[in-house]
Amino acid sequence: MAELVRELACVRARRAAGRTAGSLLREAAVRLRDAGIRTARLDAEVLLAHVLGWRRETLYTHPDRVVDDRAVAEFEAAIQKRLARVPVAYIRSKKEFMSLEFTVTPAVLIPRPETEVLVESVISRLEGKDSPLIMDLGTGSGAIAVALAKFLSAARIVATDISPAALSVARLNAGRYGLQDRIHFEVGDLFEPLHAGEHLGRSYLGSFDAIVSNPPYISRGEMKELAPELSYEPRIALDGGQDGLDFFRKILAGARSFLKSSGFIALEISNLRAQEVKVIADGLGYSTSILPDYSGRDRVLIAGGVL
Repeated sequence: MAELVRELACVRARRAAGRTAGSLLREAAVRLRDAGIRTARLDAEVLLAHVLGWRRETLYTHPDRVVDDRAVAEFEAAIQKRLARVPVAYIRSKKEFMSLEFTVTPAVLIPRPETEVLVESVISRLEGKDSPLIMDLGTGSGAIAVALAKFLSAARIVATDISPAALSVARLNAGRYGLQDRIHFEVGDLFEPLHAGEHLGRSYLGSFDAIVSNPPYISRGEMKELAPELSYEPRIALDGGQDGLDFFRKILAGARSFLKSSGFIALEISNLRAQEVKVIADGLGYSTSILPDYSGRDRVLIAGGVL
């Protein structure tokens, strides 16, 4: 009994000395919830753990641990950003994808769990293949290219993006995992850098085992109704044109000259217009299949066997 009294006294003393992790977490979660943020508790946990340099589990095991004034101020700044609907990934400057950590900035789209299905579909088709060559169009943060290079140890990858700022982030992420020698980055719109390379005596025609992309696929009408968080992500990585299909038309039409006869295309698609993308691919002579994501929604189009 005396030991319990002493422990309670210690807890009270710690609380009197400053703000505790538990109290900060509870208050922040309420503020985020009251602002209409559905992931309020999770966001508060992730941001507090980030500021403190803790694992999230530690917030539960040590809720009475006192947080110093500097960390309290830093956490408050993070919560203010989240209240303004800045995505958590941009506040932390990092995002996990395929069990890897990636640096992200507002210059790049935040990697989504759904895109892991795209990467896994490519890995499953190229595992065991001798030195496969892969093209990643619109690489952004480099998440797809880096994950493919990481899990396909023999693969070489050419990754393009129209944004020099995005490629700077992608190069940083490739360097983090020591993959910069197996991923070649080129600035330009989709296939443009590869066509330009032909003039330098470097031809990629008929060379690729796979062409992969998570292209912009939100229609102009949908762009007007996006969640506030998406306003912070680069519009160029979201806007798929009037009907959301512009990039699918360009990629599927342009890919055939770069693919090997045995090669394939893997594209992330919107479940809202999966069949429309399939019609485009079928019309260009590809044999196609559609794969679901973890929620059962159409998410990936595989196109191969060009006639």
